Amino acid sequence: MKLLSSHVVKTLDLGVHDNLFGGRMLSILDETGAAYACEMASSNNMVTVCMDKVEFLKPAKLGRVLKVYGDVDKIGNTSITIKLEARVYNPLNRKESLVCKTNVTFVRIDADGTPIPINPNPCFETKL
Repeated sequence: MKLLSSHVVKTLDLGVHDNLFGGRMLSILDETGAAYACEMASSNNMVTVCMDKVEFLKPAKLGRVLKVYGDVDKIGNTSITIKLEARVYNPLNRKESLVCKTNVTFVRIDADGTPIPINPNPCFETKL
């Protein structure tokens, strides 16, 4: 998987148990996945249509670095599914631990919001 983004867990990102709030995690995953989908589809008109089951496996604490990794899972006519993993990175020991994972599907749309085909792009990094 390719490193797509890094985020420092800040006070405003925390929930009531002083862990990264789940809703904030979903927002980070969605934004990161959307940016990668736009890159892979050579389009800035991608919208989220589905986020698969999200498994929260470990908390992310204040001050830790959250790294989001992703890869293209599959490409359809109008959609692209991105496999995402968020890992917490400890710079003191340089170890990463899996925090959560999911697949997110994005669809390319026109100005009216109608799905349109993804243009063939030779730079796709897929295993088709």
